[in-house]
Amino acid sequence: MRQNARVMSDSKDDYQELVDEISELLGAPATLENRDFELIAFGAYDSEGDLDPSALDPVRTRSILTRRSTAAVRAWFEGFGITRATGPVRIPPTPDAGVYRGRTCLPVRHRGVVLGYVWLLDTDPGPTDRQLAAAMEVTARIGALLADEAQHGADLSRELRAVLTAERDWQRDMAVAELRTALGSRADTPHAVICVAPWPSAGPDDAPSVRTVPGATALCTVPWGTAGQSLALLVRLRSADVLTPATSAAGRLLERARGASGAAGTPAAGLSAPRTGLAELGAAWWEASAAARAARAETRFGPVAEWTSIGPFRLLTALPPQSAHDPAVRVLLSPAHRELARTAEVYLDCAGQAGRVAAELGIHRQTLYYRLSRVEQLTGLDLDDGEDRLLLHMALKAYRL
Repeated sequence: MRQNARVMSDSKDDYQELVDEISELLGAPATLENRDFELIAFGAYDSEGDLDPSALDPVRTRSILTRRSTAAVRAWFEGFGITRATGPVRIPPTPDAGVYRGRTCLPVRHRGVVLGYVWLLDTDPGPTDRQLAAAMEVTARIGALLADEAQHGADLSRELRAVLTAERDWQRDMAVAELRTALGSRADTPHAVICVAPWPSAGPDDAPSVRTVPGATALCTVPWGTAGQSLALLVRLRSADVLTPATSAAGRLLERARGASGAAGTPAAGLSAPRTGLAELGAAWWEASAAARAARAETRFGPVAEWTSIGPFRLLTALPPQSAHDPAVRVLLSPAHRELARTAEVYLDCAGQAGRVAAELGIHRQTLYYRLSRVEQLTGLDLDDGEDRLLLHMALKAYRL
């Protein structure tokens, strides 16, 4: 297991060396992407032709800069049969698709399964059949690396999911021990947990590659109530005081979730407080999940909400779901009284300052007072009583969670 823990850290250099080997072998710039068209490595071949600005057509530029291609680009290239090919596939230039220069695709396979693609921009003269055959031998070595990495990633996903879904303390303790062994020395570094929910997935193992998320240590999908799946990510931090790697990773994943189809609702991301070690991984996941719920309920928290910044929602997210349906507010929360509920919440958010409330709602003060009297009639609560106001405020906030 400790040997496997080095796979992710060592393979990056291995991939780059193999891509550079292909670039030198064929005299053409090469890029390596996984089967989801996410960039792994690219080689810059030193030749005059490679300095031609046309070498960086829009598709290649986007792949290098964003480290992934769009679904439309993926579908277009797959239309040439690259997922089934066992040898080089010629792709003609198609300016309308952003492909200004033709390229050759070398499918990367391992035991008959396609795991990625090496892309070569056309050169004049192009590579010989002998050169392409030699390059395909290099792709076989790349395929073996990708297979090992995929297996290791699957092991980490399984172990992380076991930690986050454990129902008993002893089960969680065993899962943490397994994950710690798999991560090796990385288990003791500062880290944070990210939750992206809901995550558009077709199954429990439908998650992006760890390699495509900078700083990621492990990730997996986790059940998310009736909304399907959420994505959990364990991300390394350089320091417990600097959350930038985690917020950047959360933003990247959120962009991907929102650009995909199949999510049950608008995705949001939550970020736990930083931790060192794995002992409190379960608590960190709860914080990240709670922050994601808060971000979905309150847009002011932003698309990525930090647990430390969600204020009273740290308490509200700990309440059982049925608490939002307190008998006193059940009628107020019906669709027929949506405007009254909104008025009551703004009134309580503004600490009862009628001028501010009327201005925010764009209504006259007399209209505000009438609405508040209706709220009292429907709920039986006295808005001059502190405890009644607290009950109403909590119920209104919890309802949107």
